[in-house]
Amino acid sequence: MDKKREYPIRTGCDRGLCSAAIGRQDRQLNTYDWLADVPGNAESTDLVEVQFKHTRKGYYHNINNLPLKKGDVVAVEASPGHDIGVVTLTGRLVNLQLKKANLKSADDIKRIYRMARQSDMDKFHEAKAREHETMIESREIAKRLGLQMKIGDVEYQGDGQKAIFYYIADERVDFRQLIKDLAAAFHVRIEMKQIGARQEAGRIGGTGPCGRELCCATWMKNFVSVSTAAARFQDISLNPQKLAGMCAKLKCCLNYEVDDYIEHGRKLPSREVVLQTQDADYYYFKSDILAGLVTYSTDKRLAANLETITGQRAKEIVEMNRRGEKPLNLQPDDQLKEPEGPVDLLAGDSITRFDKAKKKKKKKAKPHSPGDGPRKDETMTGEARKDNSSKEKPRKEEPKKDEPKKD
Repeated sequence: MDKKREYPIRTGCDRGLCSAAIGRQDRQLNTYDWLADVPGNAESTDLVEVQFKHTRKGYYHNINNLPLKKGDVVAVEASPGHDIGVVTLTGRLVNLQLKKANLKSADDIKRIYRMARQSDMDKFHEAKAREHETMIESREIAKRLGLQMKIGDVEYQGDGQKAIFYYIADERVDFRQLIKDLAAAFHVRIEMKQIGARQEAGRIGGTGPCGRELCCATWMKNFVSVSTAAARFQDISLNPQKLAGMCAKLKCCLNYEVDDYIEHGRKLPSREVVLQTQDADYYYFKSDILAGLVTYSTDKRLAANLETITGQRAKEIVEMNRRGEKPLNLQPDDQLKEPEGPVDLLAGDSITRFDKAKKKKKKKAKPHSPGDGPRKDETMTGEARKDNSSKEKPRKEEPKKDEPKKD
């Protein structure tokens, strides 16, 4: 059986530009400190950002004025006991990150005790080694109680006195009996924390349909609600199988370009508008939003006599129709199309272009043995062979018709 792979907490990266900044902990929580080399940045505030497992961060006061930098492992205040985390941000940027955390009161900001000692790290690794077994056993307890929930992961506190159980549930779950059974089984303080399907996918990781690693597992710090309206703005087919991601929810990348599509879509006329020309009436068929092109058809339901024009030209025709004017056709006068004739797809191509050329087979010379004597071509010199080849055999003269044949 393969040994379980260990992910130690690593240090040595001051800005978070390398993978050794916070070890296996989530990279999407890593913030680039672009003020790290500014003089006096660290002394501007005593607040420090400390990261723990998964999507959990905390903010603490450096009351002892420790010379902390990004990547340092510290022991911080917890309830009860203490916890072990990694410093991820110091200086002025912590105040900006603190606003995003939406802390209800200043009492939520606890203290940093000290730099982690060897004894602290021994307890930390001992507690982390129990997480997998605790998760498996807790799932069996929840299944025995008949609870409609899934325990995705377990996180032990640095001193081993507390355990956080991350679970997923579609409906409200009464886990009061579950907490009693878990406390009796593991003899620690229990805390239940519900997470969504997207947080679970980001924790597990994987590869998306684009061929790259999931955004929620790499750089996304928070999740924004995604609706089908984003797909409508981008003219994407409302196919649940294509719109859903690895978490069975709508893909987060649907929101990446929706603002550009909305901005460019305002430059195009409404889909309900009918363009009237002297030839016929044209109805909306399809559009290329980013390119600013609209295709119209003379039939509402079928692709008949398709004409592609720019959105600006379409708006010009709409204004002309409002004034009671009708252009000759959709295309501008300087871009009229010439009547197209039949197209010869094989013009200039040879019919035998795909045929394979037959290679002439060379006749193999018979093996020459020493007892056969010299070859004919070897008995003649080069000049003799040349003279012999140039001579022509004499032709027989045919008798003329007028002359009598000689006996």
